[in-house]
Amino acid sequence: MIALQLYTIRALLQDAAQLGGVLGRVRDIGYRNVEVAGLSPGAIDRFGEEMRRSDLTACAAHVSYERLAADPESVAAECTDWGCQYVVVPAVPDTYRSADGYRRFASEAAELAERLRPSGLRLAYHNHAYELERYGGRTGLELVFEPGELDAELDTYWLQFGGVNPAAWIRKLKGRVPLVHLKDLAVVAGSPVDAPVGEGNLDWSDILSACSEAGTRWLVVEQDDPGDNPMEKIASSYRNLERFTAQAGRP
Repeated sequence: MIALQLYTIRALLQDAAQLGGVLGRVRDIGYRNVEVAGLSPGAIDRFGEEMRRSDLTACAAHVSYERLAADPESVAAECTDWGCQYVVVPAVPDTYRSADGYRRFASEAAELAERLRPSGLRLAYHNHAYELERYGGRTGLELVFEPGELDAELDTYWLQFGGVNPAAWIRKLKGRVPLVHLKDLAVVAGSPVDAPVGEGNLDWSDILSACSEAGTRWLVVEQDDPGDNPMEKIASSYRNLERFTAQAGRP
């Protein structure tokens, strides 16, 4: 199923009074599901109500590792109220970015996953490119997922940016990739930039086939830098992704 990572339109979500209107526009584009991130404190307080009013469902929420480690109970309560199935750690703190740090994170995250499980929530980790640094021939991303306790939310742009094949990594974690962040990689003036799905150079046929093979449920549209008109960008991604999924025979 297609979802929108709300971080893409974060600039429009800071005024709590406008939240309902923005979510309504998301629904009008065609999205039925969202992943929560980028809300202002005031918007967070109203999010559940406005989401339900807009007939949207939250599949997951991004929560900083620091907050999750400090207070998993409140995170679980918040995510349960929103109807989420997954809590996603969007990045590891800088102090964990070493071979020993990634191993320590994997161990600590496994304990946090156990604490979330009674609330019906699963814990996933979202990658960037820095986890693809090698330590003695093995990447940080391998060290994070090797113990087998964490689910993955793989990011197609950052995997490609880091020099690996997104589809290959999705297949590598078959059965453990319930969510995938879909954003394209284009080249502008010789530099890689993130782009709406279908407007860059990624092989979407292979990526979506890999998602199907891996049992991925949520195809989450995201763009870190959508420019001045994020609504136009998420509409383009939605139209292109609907076309690609229809061609691939996915719902």
